[in-house]
Formats: sequence, structure tokens, C-alpha cells
Amino acid sequence: MGPLPKTQGNPKTLASLLHPSRRPWASDGRRSGAASRGPLPSSSPFPPSPASSSSPTRPPSPNPALPIPLLPPNPQSVDGIADPKPPKAIKRMESSEDEEEKQEIEMVQADFEFFDPKPGDFNGVKLLLQSYLDKKPWDLSGFVDLILEQTTVGTIVKSASQDGEEEGDDDGGDDDESLFAVISALNLGRYAGHGCIKELKRFLLEVCSDESTKTKLKLLLEQQASDVGLLVSQRFVNCPYQLVPPLYDALFDEVSWATEDELFCFLKPTQELRDSFRLKYYMLLTRILENKNVNQRKAKQSQDYEEPFIYIKAEDEIFRELSLLSFTFRLHAEQLISHELKNYREMGLVMVVKADDISKFREKLKSLLAKS
Repeated sequence: MGPLPKTQGNPKTLASLLHPSRRPWASDGRRSGAASRGPLPSSSPFPPSPASSSSPTRPPSPNPALPIPLLPPNPQSVDGIADPKPPKAIKRMESSEDEEEKQEIEMVQADFEFFDPKPGDFNGVKLLLQSYLDKKPWDLSGFVDLILEQTTVGTIVKSASQDGEEEGDDDGGDDDESLFAVISALNLGRYAGHGCIKELKRFLLEVCSDESTKTKLKLLLEQQASDVGLLVSQRFVNCPYQLVPPLYDALFDEVSWATEDELFCFLKPTQELRDSFRLKYYMLLTRILENKNVNQRKAKQSQDYEEPFIYIKAEDEIFRELSLLSFTFRLHAEQLISHELKNYREMGLVMVVKADDISKFREKLKSLLAKS
């Protein structure tokens, strides 16, 4: 294999993420295996569509990048309704003061790369998480700092530089416009002393209206906090769904690797650090669309049937199926909803999933992509 292309930072790629046996850490502290490869491979490692041939038995060369059609990121489109199928064409509206609006179709190709979190990603990650706790004033900046400081577990997705554009600085370069997604897992016990985590716990208890559920939730947030990982997964609506399974694979593989001593030889980890990744539960805070008539028991004709819930992120339906605890709550900062969804309202959703069930989640997630 020839030399790998130079890329910004230490990108992770799908080819290496498909090989959990590869160690993610090199002796000099830079990513190897799961992170030091070039852009995404052009031969898709995802489950084949009915029209495609069987998947390759080994990952393709990482030199080519994976082009995916997308709509340029829109700050107002965080947690929009995600289509499990990759978009084939994007419709863009152009308007002027004196002319009628006209519609044209434009295909945009983009290459994506996986990166370790770094300080230069601050503004982009903060934008993605701006409504994470609804409209509640809280230390969002401190929360983003925790995500970016935990480089051992967590991934940032960015669009690759195009046409020889100058790449940003590794340590301080701020390229927020190219940031599409973030995923991480924060141990609620390890970071219990931080103000942002205290505020997040109070928020979750305040929005839980069922007393029985609140009792269980309080136990997880307090006495069992060291066993709970807050799974933070946020992306723009136009982030291609093909990236989602590898993103979760990367996260859960890194959590597993983080408990192994030899992978942190250059960090000189403490037992406390290793134990903080031996999680028993994952807690998620996300959003769904709920039918306004979901509690009504009226019989409906089949042609008038409407789903009680629409999952903005398709994987949340799988998490909810596997959850041992879940509840919804009303939001004050609802996103604009199209006319076709006028019978739905946006709701907050909290879920807790056993770590032992994550293998089932990963299997179901890949099956969902294969069917789409």
C-alpha cells in the first residue's frame, strides 16, 4: 500500500473502525489503526443494498475518500427529521424581492473524516448542543469543554478539505463550518463535581413527572452515577446516515479499549480513569415527534392511521426498544415543524440502556441501514 494522504488532525476512518482488534493508540500518543488513516474509503463497507454485490471480506484501501451527497449545514437544522436513506438530490430555494421563488436541484458531493475532539472544535460542538437542555440556562461551555478534553473516547465528524483548501491548525484551528456531528460518553460519577453535570442532573429530575420513574432516575444519577455514561450524540439533519453505524461502533469500541492498561501506557492512567469507562448503563437525552392525539383511544380507519411517534434520529427507536427506563417531557424550545407534521409536537426523550444490551443495539442499527 502506498503512503497515506496527509489530512488535518488524526482522522479515523471506516476501514480501520471495522477492525476492533487494531489498537487505537501509538506509543507517541497519536492515533494508529482506528484513527491515523486517511479519508473514508470509496468502496462502501456498509451492508449492501439489494442491487449491490456482497460486502468485501477485507477493508478497501483508505486512500480514496467517500463522496456523499448532502445539503450544506444549517445551524437551525440540528436534530431535524433524519431520513435513513442517503439523499440523492438536494432541493434549494432561491428567492428575490421582485421575482417568484424558483426551485432548482443541485447535487453536492462531500468527503467525511472522523477526528479526535480538540479545542478548536469548541464553537462547532457548542452550536450542535445549543438546545441540549431545552431553553434552560446552564454551563453549556463547560459541558463542551468536558467533551473536547476527553480525547480517549469521542469522535468529531467533519467534511474533508476540498480542491486543495488550506487545512487548519491541529491545535487551534477553528473550522466550525465543516463540523457535522459529535459523539461521546461522559461518566456521570467522574465528572460529578462539575457545575454543568450538576445542572444537567437537576434538569433531568425536574422534567421527569412520574414519581416512580423519578425514583429510579435519581438512584442512577446519584448513588450509581459512576456506573452511568451520558451518551451524547448530536448531528446536523443532513449528516449522511451511512456514517451513523461506524460512529457508534467507534464510540463503543473506544470505551472497551479505554479499560485496557496497555492502550494508555503513554497516559499513565490511574485505576480510577480505567474504571470510569467500565460502564453498566448509558443514559441518552434526545428528541422525538409525538402525535398530539397519542393518548386518545379513538378507533381510526387504516388510511387515517398516524404513527404515535416519529424518531428524528432513527437509532433512538432501537435505544427505546432496549431501554430499561424512558420518559418524555414537553419542550419550550420546539423546532419549526412542516405542515405535513402539523399533528405532531416535538418532545424531549430520556432513555437508559444497559451496557450489556449495546451489542444488540449495534446489530439492529446495521440491519436498519441494510433495509433502508
